[in-house]
Amino acid sequence: MLQGKRILLIIGGGISAYKSLELIRLIKREGGSVTPVLTRAAEQFVTPLSVAALAGHKAYTHLFDLTDEAEMGHIELSRSADLVVVAPATADLMAKMASGQANDLASTLLLATDTPVLVAPAMNVRMWLHPANQRNIATLEADGIHRIGPNEGDMACGEFGPGRMTEPVEIHAEIMALLANGPLGGRHIIVTSGPTHEPIDPVRYLANRSSGQQGSAIASALAGLGAQVTFVTGPARTAPPLGVKVVKVETASEMLDAVISALPADAAVFAAAVADWRVAEVAAGKIKKAKAEGPPALALMENPDILATVSQMTKGRPELVVGFAAETDDVVAHAAQKRKRKGCDWIVANDVSPETGIMGGSENAVTVIDADGPETWPRASKDDVARKLALRIAAALG
Repeated sequence: MLQGKRILLIIGGGISAYKSLELIRLIKREGGSVTPVLTRAAEQFVTPLSVAALAGHKAYTHLFDLTDEAEMGHIELSRSADLVVVAPATADLMAKMASGQANDLASTLLLATDTPVLVAPAMNVRMWLHPANQRNIATLEADGIHRIGPNEGDMACGEFGPGRMTEPVEIHAEIMALLANGPLGGRHIIVTSGPTHEPIDPVRYLANRSSGQQGSAIASALAGLGAQVTFVTGPARTAPPLGVKVVKVETASEMLDAVISALPADAAVFAAAVADWRVAEVAAGKIKKAKAEGPPALALMENPDILATVSQMTKGRPELVVGFAAETDDVVAHAAQKRKRKGCDWIVANDVSPETGIMGGSENAVTVIDADGPETWPRASKDDVARKLALRIAAALG
């Protein structure tokens, strides 16, 4: 969340300048404000009018605009933001930054600022790999400039390799991380997500229909409030969120090991739909279909109970442990019993009956149960549920 945060966005002259429009939209969506600055070369790719319209703020382009100097000089403009973002950061613009040049508005702002700076390089692969450019990058990083990317891929010039500007959603996540001084700043929170896959043989496994969407949204919301998040995920369909430490696992045993390794933590949110059982003896080879013998008998054994294990720790237990209860009947009653049985502080209960469309869907309807009883929330998108839960966690941790 970027509520009240001010971003000075410097747009360099490259084909990827068009991506800056989406970046503005993402920042604004999270409550941040954007003051755009375009280099003369950037004006060849995006117009000040389109940038200003999306930002809801005048786009600055020229250093010697006397009206602007009277109203807001370049020194004030360079220091009135919480973060300066250069996207795309061209080789020329970074060379100016590295050598301390100040011959246009963008380079003057970058030399005059005492605000943290994030650059998102974008250029041809040969330019990126050139020794001169690499020296400039090293200089900027030694000066404390933050960098994201570039990514590797196809380029507008037809070549392939490192040099593509990082996608706006990734830059947005990095901005969130750099400005993560919200109510959860300095807090470490573990979030588990997705299903687990318990192998039967090399090609088959036991699993469930969890998409991992809710867990991913919770991790993202917590990171947006400033938390350092360790995201332990099974093989989910939903991609892991940006701006968090991702630990990928397959089985319940691997997930428990990953959680224990991630401790200590201030809070742990167990949103993963962990398989309750696993096959006692996993076949070394693919189990063959034998009509005469019929289907094979699978002996099952219980998986480790991750929520109960962490909740009942006598040493190193997180201050707040939040479990999830996916039920199909008597949802609140069963979830309340689970909270007491497992020993966690909160249980987030939801009805995953097929007719609700919640398991694998984009919405959720939950009841949060704590020591004071149940609190039912209206059905909402999983992102909205995640934000509300993250704020509740922040309030609980103080």
